[in-house]
Amino acid sequence: MSKAEYWQRGEVIDFTNNTDAKIDANEIVVFGKRLGVAGTPIEVGETGSLHVFGVFEMPKAASEAITEGATVYYDATAGAITATAGDITAGYATEAAAAADTTVKVKLLG
Repeated sequence: MSKAEYWQRGEVIDFTNNTDAKIDANEIVVFGKRLGVAGTPIEVGETGSLHVFGVFEMPKAASEAITEGATVYYDATAGAITATAGDITAGYATEAAAAADTTVKVKLLG
């Protein structure tokens, strides 16, 4: 029978920065098809904390209203949350955001 060993709770995970640039604290980080928020600065080649649960206020795509509870996506090119289906599902909006708003509160999927 296969066994698993407990590693960590999972709200925050260890993340190794394999990019060519430092990741700043609170920077939105894409890993695979998931989204997280850096808990601390992470130097290139170093491991730091990445929040994958919680509600975060994030930049929202311009001129787009988002309803409360709507599934939202991260547009890596624009660096913003959108309601238009895309490759990276960010989570869901915990509050409505009007088209003129520049941010939206997002509950990450984990």
